[in-house]
Amino acid sequence: MLLRLSLSPIPSIQPAKTSVNPLRLFIRELKDWVEALLGAVPGTTGIALRRTYYRFRLAAAAPELTIQTNVSITCPNRISIGRKCRLARDCKLYATPESPIRIGTNFSANANVMINARGKGHITIGNNVLIGPNVVLRSNNHIFARADALINDQGMTEGTITIGNDVWIAANAVVLQNVSIGDGAVVAAGAVVTKSVPPYMIVGGVPARTIGMRQT
Repeated sequence: MLLRLSLSPIPSIQPAKTSVNPLRLFIRELKDWVEALLGAVPGTTGIALRRTYYRFRLAAAAPELTIQTNVSITCPNRISIGRKCRLARDCKLYATPESPIRIGTNFSANANVMINARGKGHITIGNNVLIGPNVVLRSNNHIFARADALINDQGMTEGTITIGNDVWIAANAVVLQNVSIGDGAVVAAGAVVTKSVPPYMIVGGVPARTIGMRQT
């Protein structure tokens, strides 16, 4: 007795089609290429080229702006920077349409500083502010309260960071959301600032606490 098996062809699985505007994709990638190439140009020539380019790209930028090599800036039309400001190499400024960054005059960020307002945060920095290398300012944070869900699935909190005038934040410090740092305050190297700092206060440690006062 013979059994005949009828084998129907297995339907092929086609990948879902996504609508991509080729012109928009080209313009976006062209911008990325231009900024990557400009970011790599060394010396005074590179500084001059980046100064000219970002004067048109930033929401506001003074002619004296100095941007060194490999600086990353996202959503520049939501970032304003005042006169005589300097971003050292490898700095990162991350804004979104809902999360602006505003920086005053005579601002200086040393190498590898990250100012991150992504999400719906706001970061405002006053005049005559000094930020040391590897400092992180982040106006939002991961939600991790539930142990039965992945941290990556719990979303982000939203907040603000406000830094007054004449503030020094030393190397490797971290400033978290909903923190205000008053005029004349100093944040010691390696500190993690989780609460607001009164004017002319010196804070240090993890979490940061008062270690002194500046004399006025």
